[in-house]
Amino acid sequence: MEQLSFFDGAEKYSYLPEDLLDYRPGIFYPRESASFLKAFISTTPWIQETVQMYGKMMKTPRLTAWYGDNDKSYTFSGNKYYPLPWTEDLLKVKSRIEPIAGIAFNTVLLNYYRDGNDSVAWHSDDEYELGVKPVIASVSFGQVRRFDIRQKQNHRHKYAVDLKNGSLLLMKGDLQELWEHKIAKSVKPMKERVNLTFRVIR
Repeated sequence: MEQLSFFDGAEKYSYLPEDLLDYRPGIFYPRESASFLKAFISTTPWIQETVQMYGKMMKTPRLTAWYGDNDKSYTFSGNKYYPLPWTEDLLKVKSRIEPIAGIAFNTVLLNYYRDGNDSVAWHSDDEYELGVKPVIASVSFGQVRRFDIRQKQNHRHKYAVDLKNGSLLLMKGDLQELWEHKIAKSVKPMKERVNLTFRVIR
């Protein structure tokens, strides 16, 4: 397992508890990661959602697409989503990570970060449909982006890990209840990144 890094000034934990996070780089080889990245960017029917944030309707600073079993709708920020049918490439990725996670996932949310201006704000994946203590598998292809984590009750408890091309991050346990996470905007030039978060809709 690759060591998680700290923010400057954060309390000096050397890792996040294993019952919350499991980060595994190199699950997909560089060549197949590049192939998946190209395929997802070119074939996915991306949309830019409008969601309610801070009391205002705003366009999400990234593109998204929702896939999964046909009876698994999902409600987020006041919008209800119905999944597109699984593709061959998504099923290939799914079959690679399910034995590691020990979970049979039935949906996946794709996020397309086009450059450093695309991001996702602080949030938790704690929607009702995900149930209690959900296991969410996050797969990254393309540009390395920093994944920030902070405790809800004490923002001084915070960590970061660089999500590398071809990596898998398993989020589990009390993470969604007690912590929140984000992908920040970057002032540095950033290339394209596609992130897949596999979930179980109950």
